Amino acid sequence: MLKIGSHQVPTRTLLLVGVDTAAIISALLLTFALRFPLAAKHEYLDSLVWAKIGLVTLVCWLALYFSDLYDFRTVRRRSTLLVHVMQALGAGCVILSLTYFMVPGASLGRGVALIAVPVIFAMLMAWRLSVNMSNLLASGNERVLVMGTGEAGVTLVRHILQHPEYNMKVVGFLDEKGQDIGKSLVNPKIIGATAEIEHIVAAENVDHVVLSLKERRGGTPIKQLLNLKFAGVRIEDVHSCFERLTGRISLEHISPSWFILANGFKKSPILLAAKRSIDIMVSALILLLALPILPLVAIAILIESGRPIFFRQTRVGYKGKTFELLKFRSMVQDAEKHGPQFAKQGDARVTRVGRFIRKTRLDEIPQLFNVFRGEMSLVGPRPERPFFVQQLEERIPFYSLRHSVRPGLTGWAQVRFRYTSNLDDTKEKLELDLFYLKNLSLTVDLAILFETAKVVLLGRGAQ
Repeated sequence: MLKIGSHQVPTRTLLLVGVDTAAIISALLLTFALRFPLAAKHEYLDSLVWAKIGLVTLVCWLALYFSDLYDFRTVRRRSTLLVHVMQALGAGCVILSLTYFMVPGASLGRGVALIAVPVIFAMLMAWRLSVNMSNLLASGNERVLVMGTGEAGVTLVRHILQHPEYNMKVVGFLDEKGQDIGKSLVNPKIIGATAEIEHIVAAENVDHVVLSLKERRGGTPIKQLLNLKFAGVRIEDVHSCFERLTGRISLEHISPSWFILANGFKKSPILLAAKRSIDIMVSALILLLALPILPLVAIAILIESGRPIFFRQTRVGYKGKTFELLKFRSMVQDAEKHGPQFAKQGDARVTRVGRFIRKTRLDEIPQLFNVFRGEMSLVGPRPERPFFVQQLEERIPFYSLRHSVRPGLTGWAQVRFRYTSNLDDTKEKLELDLFYLKNLSLTVDLAILFETAKVVLLGRGAQ
């Protein structure tokens, strides 16, 4: 089972990836059979040709990924499926054409390419449409029972109902006191009392019990849960289940003891040293590559709205220490003359040049100097301003924990959420930041950087 930290990648997603890969390879092999019907197999399918097929398959898969074809909302919509597949293959053709121009020996040949494109398109569409028609990705096999009616459990069930790719079927809730049987929290309803758990698990053929009790002290049927555990039923705390499925740590009714006893939150000296080394090398490389672009951005800002070209702002960083964050200025001068405020959709303070450099993330490039100096990391929670930090620490529990690592140029919250514009958004982003802190590793950093490339290339999330 593939995981990013403790976040489980749905099996259905892996199935889509596997069959897409098989479909592309099969299409290429069919193309060879059509193009060279009388040729001996070994003449055209040697190791070099297999390497070329591997290159085409990799490029096509990346194009499918960047076109959101592993987002199940896209998979289920026939109206957009055709467009996304065509966009993906079009992008793949452009990338391969550039690759073949620079490395002619990597090409499969013009005759093969002309046949391969429609064959790959036909096989991918046939596979994806068959998924929709068979409802393969919406059927639930794992039967889940939620013990308790806590708000965290209700939130978890709502999330499960929105994501059929988890392959989970919630059979119902159990009420702590057995007084509200039949009441609907979400669909499904409360189907029994916690004291009846063994009987209900057997009657409903439950595979997985999630604990979401409002009050555990004296109300948890320990003996019954032990019997179920040793009978092979999966028992899981609601916060652990929520983390595994969503990549977030829910703050609903969570206690400090959970953080103390939970696995993770490790920061070994070797990991931190490796992370810092990567920060220095990558930031230096990107700054070197971006050097020709920086003067052009500076001139554009100067022509439209004058000086200053750079935007400097105090932010809270590692261990609560402040530093001066550096960006290209994308707003009008004196944008906060009425006081600090969150960025919002369609912000009137953003200039025309500002909209462009925000969309392309060029405004973020100067932050690489912060990374190089050690004030920031490539990956981590985004740094916030002292004005907001003081307010948020008073209103949101555990907010200060995000300062236990260097803030990042990008982060888990940035690639999985939008800009924060209110307290609820900030709370949800903190849940994502806490997941990152719990699962800190180079593997998670690599996954975030990979997803960041997708966000930047598609121009998402910018305000």
